[in-house]
Amino acid sequence: MDVEWYLYIIICGDKSLYTGISTDVARRFKEHNGKNKRGAKYLRSRKPLTLIFQTKIGSRSLALKVERKVKKLPKAKKEMLMMGCMDIKTIIKKVL
Repeated sequence: MDVEWYLYIIICGDKSLYTGISTDVARRFKEHNGKNKRGAKYLRSRKPLTLIFQTKIGSRSLALKVERKVKKLPKAKKEMLMMGCMDIKTIIKKVL
């Protein structure tokens, strides 16, 4: 049973970007928005949150590698990725 992993990007109330991975992006976004301890500590004081990008990556291993690469990108490159000006396949090729 292979589980599909997704990369997602959230824009915060302070205009910063948060990148993460999950098998269920909707559930994870609710956790980030909730008042429980399951959401990322970084996001707790940066509300309101808006999910602005998500894409299927594949395996957990690949998702972790792609997440690490995307987190290192400058904000302008992340925005290009979100707008479709940069293809996620380009990043995947770099991590393989």
